[in-house]
Amino acid sequence: MRIDEERLFDTCFRGYAGRVHAFALRRADAEMAQEVTAETFLIAWRRRAEMPDQPLPWLYGIARGVLANERRASRRRGALRARIAAQPPPVDSDGLEGRHVLEALAGLREADREALLLIAWEGLSAREAASVLGCSAAAFAVRAHRARRRLARQIGELGASTEPAPSSSSLPEVSA
Repeated sequence: MRIDEERLFDTCFRGYAGRVHAFALRRADAEMAQEVTAETFLIAWRRRAEMPDQPLPWLYGIARGVLANERRASRRRGALRARIAAQPPPVDSDGLEGRHVLEALAGLREADREALLLIAWEGLSAREAASVLGCSAAAFAVRAHRARRRLARQIGELGASTEPAPSSSSLPEVSA
């Protein structure tokens, strides 16, 4: 990377970050606008060789795409929640109702929930799930292991089980 490219990008960021943020803020809430601005400039950095002489419209186009991606992701999350809510809670062999598992899942951070759902409900392998999340299979295996432990803790806190968490019977083990 040339120092000139770095300076050019720095000048672009300093000159246009506020305008890109305002653009995003007119279309999303404050938290989302921050994320959109950050993602826009990350993409712009990666594509800095394509930056035109007048970058503002180009940056707006990138921000528009980031906003569209977030809206699609939000719709998918909403559809998944609706599908989960529409399913009758199963009862496992120990009499633990599926609603306890769903409540415990709801209490997890989104990243943990996503890791567990990709392997348990979507049926993806560790490698496939890692690809979805943009990490290595080894990193995903660690993430899934920790998420399973957190889920077990959540179920225990709900008083839904006195034994260890959902194990290999309900959540497949993940190997890198």
